[in-house]
Amino acid sequence: MIQMNIYEEFAHWLDSLLENNDMPEGTAAFCLNLYEESDEEHLYAAQLIAAGAFDPDDEAGEWACEEVWSCGEDVFTVDTSDEDDTGWKHAQELFREMLEEYLVSGTYKSVLGGAKGIAVGFVDGELEIVKK
Repeated sequence: MIQMNIYEEFAHWLDSLLENNDMPEGTAAFCLNLYEESDEEHLYAAQLIAAGAFDPDDEAGEWACEEVWSCGEDVFTVDTSDEDDTGWKHAQELFREMLEEYLVSGTYKSVLGGAKGIAVGFVDGELEIVKK
């Protein structure tokens, strides 16, 4: 279940990235790249990238490597240490739920929603397609 206080911070972060809609013309898809910031402290970070290609059948996510834009070091971090489940699968589920909520109610949902596809997943892991 989505935690509204964390979601509101996440939505604000996405708003700040998307408000100018400076995505390159060749943007086909978006991916929320996830990273484990600290295993001991249960910190997970997300980085938004835009890709020039999209293949919904590519579970390895090679299409996401065709990066045409990235938020760089401006990442969003979630601390799961107070959750019952602090593992990476739970963290990915949290980010997926927040991304799905943003696609419904986010201020700049049309920027993301206009893409052919949107995915979320850990770098070097399988991607979970949120929209295709």
